Amino acid sequence: MKILFVTSTRLGDAVLSTGLLDHLIRRHPAARITVVCGPVAEGVFARMPNRERTIVLRKQSGGRHWVALWRDVAMHVWDLVVDIRGSALSWLVPTRRRAVFRRVAGPKIAQLGAILGVSPPPSPVVWTDTADQREASGLLPADRPIVALAPTANWDPKVWPAERFAAAFGAVAGSLVANPAAVVLGGPGARESAMAAPLLAALPGAIDLVGGISLAVAAAVLQRSSLFIGNDSGLMHLAAAAGAPTIGLFGPTDAATYAPVGRCAVAVVGGSMDEIPLARVVEAAARLLR
Repeated sequence: MKILFVTSTRLGDAVLSTGLLDHLIRRHPAARITVVCGPVAEGVFARMPNRERTIVLRKQSGGRHWVALWRDVAMHVWDLVVDIRGSALSWLVPTRRRAVFRRVAGPKIAQLGAILGVSPPPSPVVWTDTADQREASGLLPADRPIVALAPTANWDPKVWPAERFAAAFGAVAGSLVANPAAVVLGGPGARESAMAAPLLAALPGAIDLVGGISLAVAAAVLQRSSLFIGNDSGLMHLAAAAGAPTIGLFGPTDAATYAPVGRCAVAVVGGSMDEIPLARVVEAAARLLR
């Protein structure tokens, strides 16, 4: 069975879509899957079972990237096309069956489940291999629990102040997790490094993994984490999918739609990021860790 899966260019939405892929792999264990995604999300699928190919969709002026993609995939007859973007492409590709995103009410994860008529919707997953696990182990202390902090975001109004991240870690270390190591995560590039710098300065003993590891290794780090605190971002969704107790911080963005999805995850919401007090985050950590 050949499946074409068109997912998001954004990291968070791509992570949320992994639940659908996991559902398809379980239902069709012999399937060969081609994933279409943006450059930022490519690493999400690097270790995915049944992945035959990843096509990275790089934006070009005038929508030429869609034309190039159509030329690439229209030469095949697919058994199933799944398109979480609701693009015209899925209607222009020969396939025996198509499942295309149509906006419905409810959280994003429920909207994705509705594409395949799966209810309750499948939860996101992460895929890692032994090399990723080994690299993560080499980056982390073997004898201390990990508290992961993600102080970056794709938009400045989504960022909780660095001093509150530092204070949250101090409160967790003081009463909730014994002798934890702080691990600071962020994406590649100068902007992410600059956003993480104030927190790294406030926590001089923290392990700096900002931009220095692959998404698969980041997932392996998060699988070992006792707690994750982060802004609404792709890393927040990755943490929840990895099974880390996850606190997602929401100000101007829609927590009802994009709250983290996992076995132990919660959104803490304020009218703005400055309106999220330290005490509420520490209370949420206490609830999760219980």
